[in-house]
Amino acid sequence: VQLQASGGGLVHPGGSLRLSCAASGFSLDSYAIGWFRQSPGKQRAGVLCRDKWGIIYSADSERFSISRDNAKDTFYLQMDNLEPEDTAVYYCGAAPFIGVEACRRAEFASWGQGTLVTVSS
Repeated sequence: VQLQASGGGLVHPGGSLRLSCAASGFSLDSYAIGWFRQSPGKQRAGVLCRDKWGIIYSADSERFSISRDNAKDTFYLQMDNLEPEDTAVYYCGAAPFIGVEACRRAEFASWGQGTLVTVSS
């Protein structure tokens, strides 16, 4: 399983950003996928996870959504109405199975290099 996140950058408060995760070595359909983040001085925390049946966990279902393009072996994190507290390095992850608490604690079996999101005016 290989994963590579991209799409981070600087965004103003209230803005939106879409992160991408290029996946290889597994089927997006058969694995649970998701995103987690880590801010300076804080533990990593799950943002959103889903499996083939639907959303497992979301830190903020009104602002964060996940989608995937199986043809491109890529999945995405759409983030809207961003706040300075969302500033973090974001990672995409995958696991054969992940439960709610494991997602919340970002206990993925595999993850790749992260991408930095900075929300600032």
